Amino acid sequence: MSSQTYFPRVSVTRAVVTGGAGFVGSRLCEALVDSGAEVVCVDNLLTGAIENLGALRGRGALRFVRSDIAEDGFTSPAVRAALRPGVDLVMHLASPASPVDYLEHPLETLDVGSRGTRAALDLAQEHGARLVLASTSEVYGDPQVHPQREEYWGNVSSVGPRSVYDESKRFAEALVSGYRRTLGTDTGIVRIFNTYGPRMREHDGRVVPTFIRQALAGEPLTVAGDGSQTRSLCYVDDMVAGLLAFARSGHPGPMNLGNPHELTVRRIAEDVIDATGSRSRIDHIERPVDDPGMRCPDITLARTELGWEPGVTWPDGLSRTVGWFRRRGQEAA
Repeated sequence: MSSQTYFPRVSVTRAVVTGGAGFVGSRLCEALVDSGAEVVCVDNLLTGAIENLGALRGRGALRFVRSDIAEDGFTSPAVRAALRPGVDLVMHLASPASPVDYLEHPLETLDVGSRGTRAALDLAQEHGARLVLASTSEVYGDPQVHPQREEYWGNVSSVGPRSVYDESKRFAEALVSGYRRTLGTDTGIVRIFNTYGPRMREHDGRVVPTFIRQALAGEPLTVAGDGSQTRSLCYVDDMVAGLLAFARSGHPGPMNLGNPHELTVRRIAEDVIDATGSRSRIDHIERPVDDPGMRCPDITLARTELGWEPGVTWPDGLSRTVGWFRRRGQEAA
């Protein structure tokens, strides 16, 4: 079967979301429940948090199962019981996603990208469900093509410290493609670019929560290098809308999802200082190994095939995110 064969559009009645207690995963669970679907959220809580699912507490349409799919697959009695009515859609988001997390948990990151992805594919194959792999813009590495189109093969170190994440996702893409070609599994691959918003963890190492935490505490904002490297930031609500549109589309991917509005890291820091009203200064620190110099998606495919593009502006999204971090700090005080 050709990897470019389209499957029919998916009507989602019951979905499994791996990594569903994470930053993006929990928002996706909410959106699926709001759309009328029943959701089984599977997460080992290595980097996710049960509190992220608080908005769904008491809603019978969500069932949470704590399980490590890289170790146990979907074989535990609790998971099997939750899956007994059947599954239409498997959204595979399970993976440490921030540099702090995957550098602290390198082997777990590799395991969930390999064994975890295979378990998710086997589940989809068993139920005749569609599987969507949440891949990453990191498969492009430190790109030599700008902006990044889906046809670009990337510039990735297979042995550097970031390789545990980059190559985990690249292998996952290959595995998903193999199941599609060989077994006819309905699969899709999305490459998620920098996403931000409420429920990010203060110390996860990504620029937006790091800068907001530092600014609210009156600490210097630590900009890596001279800050000229770029990121393209997509608000989480827009990302979830894109993920759902892709999941229902039957498109095989890979497809970029992100915001093509490109910002330098220094500009992000300056905007955070303005949005928080902080008097923090900017300090420059050494750039991490293999830190990409550019990151910007070409989203022509998503616009054409899904009719999707981000709608939340950077100033609006930043304001919402700062407000959430501020309220969270006040509640903790």
